[in-house]
Amino acid sequence: MSDNKEMDYKAAYEREKLKTADLAGRIAELEDKNQDLEFKLNRIKNNPIWKASTPARNTMHWVIRQRDRLRNQGSLKGVVAKIKYKQIEKKAMTHYGTESFPSEETRKEQESAVFEKMPLISILVPLYNTPEKFLRDMIESVLNQTYSNWQLCLADGSDAEHIGQVSAIVKEYQANPKARLKATETGDMGCRIKYQKLERNEGISGNTNHCLELAEGEYIGLFDHDDILHPEVLYWYVKAINEENADYIYCDETTFKGDDINRMITMHFKPDYAIDNLRANNYICHFSVFKRSLLEGTELFRTKFDGSQDHDMILRLTDKAQHIVHVPKLLYYWRSHAGSVASDINAKPYAIDAAKGAVADHLRRHGYDHFKITSTRAFETIFKITYEVKGTPKISIVIPNCEHAQDLRRCIDSIYEKSVYDNYEIIVVENNSKGSEIRGYYEELKNGALKDIVKVVDYTAAKAAGEVPGNTDDGSFNYSAVVNYGVARSTGEYIILLNNDTQVITVNWMEELLMYAQRSDVGAVGAKLYFPDRKIQHAGVVLKLGAHRTAGHSHYGQAGMNLGYMGRLCYAQDVSAVTGACLMVSRAKYDEVGGFDEGFRVSLNDVDFCLKLREKGYLNVFTPFAELYHYESLSRGLDLEGKNAERYEKESEHFRTKWKEVLDKGDPYYNPNFSLDRSDFSLNVEGYSSLRTQ
Repeated sequence: MSDNKEMDYKAAYEREKLKTADLAGRIAELEDKNQDLEFKLNRIKNNPIWKASTPARNTMHWVIRQRDRLRNQGSLKGVVAKIKYKQIEKKAMTHYGTESFPSEETRKEQESAVFEKMPLISILVPLYNTPEKFLRDMIESVLNQTYSNWQLCLADGSDAEHIGQVSAIVKEYQANPKARLKATETGDMGCRIKYQKLERNEGISGNTNHCLELAEGEYIGLFDHDDILHPEVLYWYVKAINEENADYIYCDETTFKGDDINRMITMHFKPDYAIDNLRANNYICHFSVFKRSLLEGTELFRTKFDGSQDHDMILRLTDKAQHIVHVPKLLYYWRSHAGSVASDINAKPYAIDAAKGAVADHLRRHGYDHFKITSTRAFETIFKITYEVKGTPKISIVIPNCEHAQDLRRCIDSIYEKSVYDNYEIIVVENNSKGSEIRGYYEELKNGALKDIVKVVDYTAAKAAGEVPGNTDDGSFNYSAVVNYGVARSTGEYIILLNNDTQVITVNWMEELLMYAQRSDVGAVGAKLYFPDRKIQHAGVVLKLGAHRTAGHSHYGQAGMNLGYMGRLCYAQDVSAVTGACLMVSRAKYDEVGGFDEGFRVSLNDVDFCLKLREKGYLNVFTPFAELYHYESLSRGLDLEGKNAERYEKESEHFRTKWKEVLDKGDPYYNPNFSLDRSDFSLNVEGYSSLRTQ
């Protein structure tokens, strides 16, 4: 080894020792402060005066919250508009209940529809001490289907006290004309409702497996004994089977209270199939219908996962399915009552461990090892999955910059001071700075403590010298060209594109991004970004969101501790795109899609890049566990003012033209029942009538 190399290694080693010691010291200091604060807090809480003042403090905090909400909503006009919108939205929710049921004309049309494929669908319902009201509602919701080629398979594990009543009700419905098969259909008289009294209760998994023994259908549907189906659900599913060759189908659902489906508690409008969402959260849930052939070589429900048997089954069967179709209509009504999981997961605490076990089993089948599954603050069965980071590959952090010495300093200092991952380089891509302050900072980086980590490359000088390949622009700012130049001069196996107006919050932010970027099926990975006031700036990108119908940020402007729609701000998930303000991708995949398209000079280049990755079959992932501040637009001003507005509209038109087919299909990770005018997952109340007939 040469003397120079040995000196370099020793210098690097000493730097890391200092950095580690500094980090350990800061952690110890914070722990001391935390213990001191905890001691003081406990002393206050145990004070009798504090305890006695609890009602008054609760009232005061409620008043403060209402005041803050009014302030956040802006002017009185804005408050009135928001109240009006909420009223409209609440009214629209009723349309998804009984008002959405088919008219007499629609029913006749659907009942007389003839498809090329008219498969028998066997609906499996395990019974156990089912209350009469629940049982009748369930059976009648099947009898009232507009598609008639179904079979209801009931396996009854009720105890001696309830078995007589349950079986008597089932026999009553077996005699119902709607349950009888015509002789011309089968050659002899028969019944659509199959019933078996079990010798003993084997739990939901065992009882459902007995239902399967009764089933004769080409497709299997799973239905709970206390829930209700929309009258059109089988019609829309058979339509999907014929038009999309679907072999696994699911729909949107709602949780309702008591006996009235119009008393909705939660309406769950789901994305299309998204494997990372499904691993973290059983969002598919109800109403699953699948081709029976998917069960070949596997079981329906596995008793070792009782309590989360459906999550296990969905993970296994969607792995095998070729055409998973989401019908974006609210077609399943999940009853919330005492003792149901819909009411409280703590009613069945074993379900939490079963869910973790089901996800772990799925991950092992896919070759993952040394992962960790933990519950999140959103819900006990919404998980954070920590994948193993393999090795310590070099990461190149590429930061385009023009002027803004203080912003760049804050960004780089936060990377160095907070990051625990140590195999990285920072490439600052200088572009047309004129000020002495930034030049002075560049000199400081060149000669200071970070000289071996940070490298400044001058895009402006390279362009003037004709060293920038393929760049034929007219001399105006081109962010995409600057990024491509910086990436070309980096040496890492993985690339992080980072804005100069960001600041690291999470110490393991690079690991949180890298664990996804290392996966062969993942393209770009994005972080959760906050404004300085801790409101959300970025949590994934939705196609067509916003006035220009190009793309926009979901949950934009919401409070940082918000759980998000159905807990979405609490788990990693698949999205169409992530922002280039903090984006990690492997160098190989960056090169595979040709980097950033320089036709998008300033805007939408990151979304375009992500769609190019998606076009190659890669997933783009947003993770809320890598967090940074983003002082948005400090470097280049707002997009929608003056000449910037003209430029943005031009690039928007280019984007809409280039990705027309993709945009016309809609964002697969954003339900069409949501408004494209708001980023808070509000219902598309104005477009409801059109959705009703799609």
